[in-house]
Amino acid sequence: MRALVALILTVAAPAAADPPALSLPIDCTPGKSCYIEDYVDARPGEGQRDYTCGLKSRDGHRGTDIVLLSFEDMQRGVDVLAAAPGVVDATRDGMADVAVTSETRDAIRGRECGNAVRIDHGDGWQTLYCHLQDGSLQVENGTRVEAGDVLARVGLSGLTNVPHVHLSVLKDGEVVDPFNPETSETCGTAQGDGLWQDAPDYDRAGLFTAGFSGDVPSFDAVKSGRARFESARGGSNLVLYGLVFYAQAGDRLNFVISGPEGEVFRNEIALDAPQEQLFRAMGRKAPEGGWPAGDYRGYVTLSREGRILAVRHADVEVMR
Repeated sequence: MRALVALILTVAAPAAADPPALSLPIDCTPGKSCYIEDYVDARPGEGQRDYTCGLKSRDGHRGTDIVLLSFEDMQRGVDVLAAAPGVVDATRDGMADVAVTSETRDAIRGRECGNAVRIDHGDGWQTLYCHLQDGSLQVENGTRVEAGDVLARVGLSGLTNVPHVHLSVLKDGEVVDPFNPETSETCGTAQGDGLWQDAPDYDRAGLFTAGFSGDVPSFDAVKSGRARFESARGGSNLVLYGLVFYAQAGDRLNFVISGPEGEVFRNEIALDAPQEQLFRAMGRKAPEGGWPAGDYRGYVTLSREGRILAVRHADVEVMR
C-alpha cells in the first residue's frame, strides 16, 4: 500500500463531476450511539467557530469528528463507511491504537491522521477518513467503492485520545466544510443540508471537558484545569466533574465511574436552568481500606430528551 504522505495531494480526474452527495461515514446513529464533537473551523486566524458560529470546533480543525460513546464500543467494532462513490487513491495502516500523550506527540508528527483512507470522487473532490483501527482496512489503492461500503473500523490511531472518525472533504486540495460548502471563512451562513444527502442534526450544547478531582472543585479550578488529577492514592475520594456549555433546562448529565473491579458509581441529574457555562461534580468517598489499585475511567454524558449531545471521559490511576 502506498503511504499517505500529505492531506493536500490532488489527483487529477479525467472528467468533471458534481460535488459528492455525502452519507454518514460511520455505522452508528447520531444521538444514540455516536455524536458529532467538532466541525470544520470557520474562523480565520486564531480561535475557532463551527459553521453556525458555535463553539464546536478547534483552532484550525480541518474536518468533522464523529465520536463513539465509549472505548468499549470501539473494542466491539464499529465500521467506517465510504461517504460517497469513488476510487481509493491512498491508504495508511500499521499505526497503533494508542491515545496520544505529551510524551508520544512527537512520535506521530506528520502522521496525525493515523491509519487512513482517501477516496477520489472525480473533478478534484476527495474524502479523507482518519484514526482508523490498526489492521482493519478493507480496501487498497484502486478499490472502487460505493456509498456505504466498509472501509475499516473506528480506531484510536494518530492524534486523538477518543475513538472517532475524522472526515475531511477536499476540493483541489482545499478543505470544504460539508455543512457550509460555499465558504470556509464565515459562519452562520449555511443553508440546507450542504453536501449531505441528509445532514446530521446540530445542537450548540456540549461538554468542554471532564476530569477527576479529590473533592468538589471550584468553577475557576475546573475552567483552568487545576482541578484535574491523573493519579491518586487509594484513600482519596473519586469525584468526577463535567464542564457544560449552552445547557437548557431539563438537560441531563449522567456520571459513571468504573475501576479494576467494575462499576463503582453511577448517577444522573437534571439541569434546572439555561446557562452558557456550568459544571457539576459527583462521586464517591473512598471506602474503608481505600480503593483497589489500578486504572479508573469516568464518563460524563450530556443528553436532552433521550438524545445524546456529548460525552467526555477522564482517567485516573489509583496507587497504593
